[in-house]
Amino acid sequence: MVTIEKNGDNFIFEVKGIHKLWALKSQLTIPVSHVVTAYPNTKSLNWIGLRMPGTQIPGLITAGTFLADEGDIFCDVVNKEKAIMIELKD
Repeated sequence: MVTIEKNGDNFIFEVKGIHKLWALKSQLTIPVSHVVTAYPNTKSLNWIGLRMPGTQIPGLITAGTFLADEGDIFCDVVNKEKAIMIELKD
């Protein structure tokens, strides 16, 4: 699970509980000016790219950093129907 908080000019994404172990991260700080858009997930997460590092058990969890065609992707998803996508620039 990830919580999102706006603190000044940054969004802080904090990875909670045991998800820190799976994602191998505890927090991401993203400048508000780098956020292009956010929307509900519509992509399949069965194969998103090369784990760099992370955890992926298809149908169960996708967590961590992945190298994909679109660039680096960070995921912490257990239920893809409840996941959100956040596109960044720079």
